[in-house]
Amino acid sequence: MMTGAATLPLLGVAGIARAADPDLSALSDMTSATQAIGAAERAARVAQAQALMKANGIGAVLIESGSSLIYFTGVRWSRSERLTAVVIPVEGLPCIVTPFFEEPSIRESLGIEADVRVWQEDQNPLGVVAGFLRDRKLAGRPIGIEETTRYFAVDGLAHALPGATIVSANPVVRGCRMIKTAAEIALMQAATDVTIAAYRWTYPRIERGMTPQQIGALMNAATRKLGGSPEFALILLGEAAAYPHGSGKPQLVRDGEVVLMDCGCTVQGYQSDVSRTFVFGTASAEQRKVWDQVRAGQATAFAAAQVGTPAGQVDDAVRRYYTANGYGPDYQLPGLSHRTGHGIGMDGHEPVNLVRGEKTPLAPGMCFSNEPGLYLPGKFGVRLEDCFHMTATGPKWFSLPPTSIDKPFR
Repeated sequence: MMTGAATLPLLGVAGIARAADPDLSALSDMTSATQAIGAAERAARVAQAQALMKANGIGAVLIESGSSLIYFTGVRWSRSERLTAVVIPVEGLPCIVTPFFEEPSIRESLGIEADVRVWQEDQNPLGVVAGFLRDRKLAGRPIGIEETTRYFAVDGLAHALPGATIVSANPVVRGCRMIKTAAEIALMQAATDVTIAAYRWTYPRIERGMTPQQIGALMNAATRKLGGSPEFALILLGEAAAYPHGSGKPQLVRDGEVVLMDCGCTVQGYQSDVSRTFVFGTASAEQRKVWDQVRAGQATAFAAAQVGTPAGQVDDAVRRYYTANGYGPDYQLPGLSHRTGHGIGMDGHEPVNLVRGEKTPLAPGMCFSNEPGLYLPGKFGVRLEDCFHMTATGPKWFSLPPTSIDKPFR
């Protein structure tokens, strides 16, 4: 019985089949020539971290499992109640602290020269961290904590080293990760190229009556075939596009309504993030006007993003433009209710952001999204998002913004 198809009269049986099992034969892997981050670059990252520790008077940095652990050591490890972490001292080899029974697995992905110290199930892992710091004569110097490290680790270290001075490791970890190398930028470019190619393939296959899930399935399938690992495929239809992260209400593709797609993938550990908005069928005058204003908002942000400019001033420039066009003011709706952009790299969202009040000056190697959407509650929203990286002469796009609501992909 085809009762499922009967409940979706706007979408033909053939359309449902294409969404569930798309023909990907025209696509091929775009990422086979990409180069993963190697041992030499990771060693350079540790050396840079140690130089920043010296400059900031920090004796060691504690980093728990997560993207920063991967960044410095190559170790890919999920967080659990059992601590796996790296301690980077101001001088000498780093130390990986991990459960005894995990050591062989940890060594498989370890991408730098490092000491490995283990703890048994009946031991306190922060005691092992403290022991390493004492051995290196660093227990009396400030210890930097990477900003995502969980409280139990910080509290445990404070108890294991009474009187220790605990400080933020942001000057060290952010100081390294915010400035991307040519190798990192190349991987982000590859991820963006995959996402754009997946968009181009998906766009003409969107049909009346499709759900966000069906469109997302097409986008993710294309991304995988092209060599990327899908990270997210947020699809907002009609009024749902007026809310930046969507609505739980049922949605279907309908003639004359907005389709907003926000999608990204990972290639060799580095991410893309691209949003496109278009109309299924014929766009109204109001939809065209708002789309053109968002495109101009993107261009305003890009022009404002110059080396040495505080990051927050990029957001300020966009809000001045939108306010002059009758939106807002500030974060009020209809208008731009979120920041203009976020940092991006190994994580989809990284420090720092293009947001009011952010004083960090833009510098070559920094990477950001540029997504100053406009949202009209009860009607629709438009978001165009392309990422850029800073060069010595100014910003450079990872993906070129579209020029028309009728041609959302170049």
